[in-house]
Amino acid sequence: MTGALHLLALGTRVVTRTVIHTPGNVVLHPAGALGVVVTVPADPQHAYRVQFPDGSEYSFLRRQLSVHREHQDVVSPSETDWWPYVQLRVVVGSRAFGLDTDASDTDRRGFWLPPAEAQWSLWGVPEQLENEETQETYWELQKFLTLALKANPNVLEVLYSPLIEHASPLALELLEMRSAFLSTLVYQTYNGYVMSQFKRLEADLRNHGEIRWKHAMHLLRLLLSGISVLKEGEVMVHVGEHRETLLAVKRGELPWDDLNSWRLDLHRQFDAAVQASRLPERPDYARVNAFLIRARTAMLEHP
Repeated sequence: MTGALHLLALGTRVVTRTVIHTPGNVVLHPAGALGVVVTVPADPQHAYRVQFPDGSEYSFLRRQLSVHREHQDVVSPSETDWWPYVQLRVVVGSRAFGLDTDASDTDRRGFWLPPAEAQWSLWGVPEQLENEETQETYWELQKFLTLALKANPNVLEVLYSPLIEHASPLALELLEMRSAFLSTLVYQTYNGYVMSQFKRLEADLRNHGEIRWKHAMHLLRLLLSGISVLKEGEVMVHVGEHRETLLAVKRGELPWDDLNSWRLDLHRQFDAAVQASRLPERPDYARVNAFLIRARTAMLEHP
C-alpha cells in the first residue's frame, strides 16, 4: 500500500518512483527500476537502502518506492460508486435480536449486484462493500449466496431479519426462497462458532478471572437460534421469550456455573434437534444457482 506507515521488510522487492542520476544529470537508474531493500530504517521517516541488479545501492524514502507486487496490480481507470447497486439492506445485530439498549449501534447488512459488464471486466468488482462509519456491510451476490449455503449464521440472519429497510424485486424473490439455504449444515457451522467463542471465554476466565459477558450472551443466543433452525426450519433472529435472561447474562448477573449449565443443556438440545430434524443434509444448490444465473442475466443491460 503506497504511502502506508508500516516498514517494508528486509528483502522486499521494490520499484523506484524517482530517477537516480549523477550531478551531471547522467541517468544511472530510471524511474521504474527494480531493486531489493537491503537496509531497513528505524522508522518510516528515514531512508531505505535499495540494491539494484548491477550491485549498486542508493537511499530512498518510502514515498519514493512502490512494492513490486502491488506495482504490477491491474489499476482501475476510475473509482466506481457501487452503493446504488445494493439490493437488500436489513438491520441485524442487537436491534434485530431484540437485545438492544439505548447505547446499541444500528448494524446493517445485505447484498449488492453489479452490472454484468463490470463483473466481467478486467478490473472485476469487490467481494463486499463496507462503511465503518455507518456500520454497513454488503456482500456481492455470489459471495452472499455462497456464505448462506455454508450456513454462515451472520448471512442467514440477514435473510431472516425482521427489520427490512430496502429490498429490490430481486431481493424479494430471494427472501421468498430463503428456506432453500437451510440444511443440517447449520449444526456443524453454528457449533463451530460456539466452540471458538467458548474457548475465548475460558481463556478470559483463566487469564483474567472475568469473561466478556456480551460474548457469552451471543454464544447462548446462537445455540438457541441453531436449535430453532433444526426444529422449526426457520432462523430465529429475535430472541423472544429469552430476552430478559440473555440481557441478564450480558450484564454479568448470571453466575458462571449457571451460565455454563445452560450452555451444556442447550448443547444437548442441539444434538437432539439435529437427529430429529426434517431439514435436508445439504441446501438446495440447484435452486440457488438458478437464481444466481437469473440475477446475473438481469444485469446484462444494466448501465
